[in-house]
Amino acid sequence: MDRPGLADFLRRRREQLTPADVGLPPGVRRRTPGLRRDEVALLAGMSTDYYTRLEQSRGPRPSTQVLASLARALRFSSDERDHLYHLCGHGAPGRGLGDKHVGPGILHMLAKLDDTPATVITDLGEVLVQNRMHSLLVGDHGERRGLDRFYAWRWFTDPAGRALFPEEDWDRLGRSHVADLRATAARRAADADVIEFIGALRAGSAEFELLWNEHEVAVRLSDTKRIRHPAVGLVETVCETLLTPNAAQRLLVYLPRPGTDAADKLALLRVIGTQTLTPAPDG
Repeated sequence: MDRPGLADFLRRRREQLTPADVGLPPGVRRRTPGLRRDEVALLAGMSTDYYTRLEQSRGPRPSTQVLASLARALRFSSDERDHLYHLCGHGAPGRGLGDKHVGPGILHMLAKLDDTPATVITDLGEVLVQNRMHSLLVGDHGERRGLDRFYAWRWFTDPAGRALFPEEDWDRLGRSHVADLRATAARRAADADVIEFIGALRAGSAEFELLWNEHEVAVRLSDTKRIRHPAVGLVETVCETLLTPNAAQRLLVYLPRPGTDAADKLALLRVIGTQTLTPAPDG
């Protein structure tokens, strides 16, 4: 591990970013150029002390999970992400369809959508990053680990995965999950992550197995989603999907459904925020 090289690389890239680049407020006083260490630590989900030790060549060898978080927080390109891994003595992740690195362009777009719920997911439905409005609308996925980070896994194996949606929408949304996964599985039939994920779902959910055997297929590019929020009630949205060039990642943008009061409710949610997400009555 090249500790001095890692420290220099992190510091120089941190100093090149502004709070606006990562969706943070500018603050009153900034004694140093770029982001502060505590801001990078916050974005990467680690302690300020841990990050500081990395910049001072005193830290332990970071895991690949830590490096992925740092690459995302510092808006690294794929080449910069690979260099970060090499500095720490890790092999760079592959750049195929299973690559989970979210590029700086998509992250910049996500930060600009400060009044609109938006998230980036993989083609298997794993949540990679959310903006604040998306977290306020459907809950913070940042603390979820393993299969719980996947929409379809929670939908078919955990009742809480569909509790925010009206029951009359469950069948339609469940079928959409399965049909979309069918398209991904056909496109990436030989990929281990796809085989493992589909196998886990078929073994873990009789409902998924039944729908899977119906062999419906459809890539989800636009969908209507009604979300039951505890503070503002039922929010009716149109979820539009933007694909990366290789379709490995998707930017989901939740727009107010025309003819409803969703715009007013989202504006209210942006102001009040919330920390408690439990189902609310429809209406």
